[in-house]
Amino acid sequence: MSSPQIIWDQALINKYNYSGPRYTSYPTALEFHEAFAPAEFDMACSQYPERPLSLYVHIPFCHKLCYYCGCNKVVTRHQHKADEYLDALEHEIRQRAFLLGSRRVTQLHWGGGTPTFLTKAQISRLMGLLRQEFGFERDAEISIEVDPREIPLDMLDHLRSEGFNRISIGVQDFDKKVQQLVNREQDEDFIHALVERARELGFRSTNLDLIYGLPSQSPEGFAKTLAQVLTMRPGRLSVFNYAHLPNLFAAQRKIKEEDLPSPDAKLTMLQDTINTLTGAGYQFIGMDHFALPDDELAVAQREGRLHRNFQGYTTQGDCDLLGLGVSAISMIGDCYAQNQKEMKAYYQQVDAERHALFKGVMLEPDDRIRRDVIKALMCNFTLEKADIATRYQIDFDQYFAEDLALLQCFIDDELVQVTDQTITVTKTGRMLIRNICMSFDVYLRDRARQQQFSRVI
Repeated sequence: MSSPQIIWDQALINKYNYSGPRYTSYPTALEFHEAFAPAEFDMACSQYPERPLSLYVHIPFCHKLCYYCGCNKVVTRHQHKADEYLDALEHEIRQRAFLLGSRRVTQLHWGGGTPTFLTKAQISRLMGLLRQEFGFERDAEISIEVDPREIPLDMLDHLRSEGFNRISIGVQDFDKKVQQLVNREQDEDFIHALVERARELGFRSTNLDLIYGLPSQSPEGFAKTLAQVLTMRPGRLSVFNYAHLPNLFAAQRKIKEEDLPSPDAKLTMLQDTINTLTGAGYQFIGMDHFALPDDELAVAQREGRLHRNFQGYTTQGDCDLLGLGVSAISMIGDCYAQNQKEMKAYYQQVDAERHALFKGVMLEPDDRIRRDVIKALMCNFTLEKADIATRYQIDFDQYFAEDLALLQCFIDDELVQVTDQTITVTKTGRMLIRNICMSFDVYLRDRARQQQFSRVI
């Protein structure tokens, strides 16, 4: 690609590198509350009956503890615990299908934890149940997260036979010392074999997850990992910033702070990653995602059709999202809702009520307007004011007068261009998209709350 997709300005990155949300939703999960009632969820399910459905299933189990992990997980070697979980999940799925089973499913994603903790028989049981209760489109996008340490190669054959057509493989780093320090040692050759097997089986896309900022990482070492990744040419790459929050995540207390790379080294890793991947032909989707130009995400972004939800960037923006399992989050109608986060509470509530609703929030009209603004900027780096004005019958500049005033510092620093018709994030501003979106976040006007988020970069 001839012109750079990103312009890296170290001084501006240093200036704006403060804490802020990732905007997988607006309002963010901080606004969820326990007063949110099952009746509100049920009503939201009937709001937009014409919308297709995206399903997310949370499988919390892992064979081993990765020290960097902040996911909702249960580390165990006891396979029967998954059977108990599937029993509870079956009750929840049937109850939710009663409300939403008439919708067509265009997307399904299994996350975790480690979904491939499940045996082939358990995977078939869960897929059979989902297909029994919901109607899937023939070309539905069906994806799963894979841990390459604990599965046989022919597990991919089984997943493909069950209808999975996308996989995401957790790599994090190929450096053996880094792997040892985070308790995630894996076989590099096997990861290559997985990617190749997925290609042979006709999986539509393979995503590799990497993390920068882990103990013992350096720009030179991470560059070697990137070089190895590029030999596999995955369709998508997610390159996440490790946020060290040992007070929040007990597992991270096993990581020594003195082993972590400096903030400057982390920024160098990120800058090198962007240069390397865009130089190798990948499109910068935003924040931490890259895709080959013919990938559906990249095409959707170029055509202005990219969306964002709790799973990150997606092409399925016109869906309602139903989350199933412990801690899973739904975006249904004009509400967000989250299931119980603790396994014990999840089991007890599903047993008593056949659902696990824990907390949520109903969106006010202002929330919906701001959500669309933030989503357009996060996904496509540009916004047509008239689109928002027409959709919500508002005068854009008048409605957002205070927000546009907050954008002025970004305009002055040439991170954003604002005209009568558009708001456009410049190539220098793309690295700071979270900060730019924060200008439209009324819940963040109280700046003290920023401390609850990780740094933007």
